[in-house]
Amino acid sequence: MEKKNNKIYLILFCILLLLSVFFLNRKTPLNINQTIKNNDLSLEEEEPHTSNIIESISYSSKDLKGNEYKIFAKNGEIDLLDTDVIYLTDVTAYIILINKPDIISITSNFGKYNSSNFDTIFSKNVNINYVDNLITGEYMEYSMQNNLLIISKNVIYKNLENTFNADVIELDTLTKNTKIFMHDTKDKVRVQSLK
Repeated sequence: MEKKNNKIYLILFCILLLLSVFFLNRKTPLNINQTIKNNDLSLEEEEPHTSNIIESISYSSKDLKGNEYKIFAKNGEIDLLDTDVIYLTDVTAYIILINKPDIISITSNFGKYNSSNFDTIFSKNVNINYVDNLITGEYMEYSMQNNLLIISKNVIYKNLENTFNADVIELDTLTKNTKIFMHDTKDKVRVQSLK
């Protein structure tokens, strides 16, 4: 009886093996050119993902002296190639100094925030407000480590007494010392008195 069962298993195995070989051979083999075309199609269909989008994003940081930097945005897109970099839209930021009652507020259409060193680039419709001063431009870099704002491209600086048109304004956020200058030393900063 055991020999009979072994024979049945052996016959079933052979039939299964023959059927497998038969069906595998019936499949039309692809030549090399067809294989390459199929691989190319799959590469074209797949788009690499290089970012993540986050809505209603905010970051807050303090330096060793206790000065605070807060930044808010409608959307943030994390760069997956450098996860410390976040691209922002509809940006609002505040620099709150511990020893000064003044708050520096900044708005712009776009921003690029580095979460490892808190450096931020603001671009398009940049507005900086502090005390009775308004600075507008198209591009601004902020370094929390250096306590420095550098505003450039179509810069206008207004206070209660004057309006300045310049290429660049540098503002020390701690001392509020301001440098207003042109890239070309032959050009002059335009000043208009408001009184």
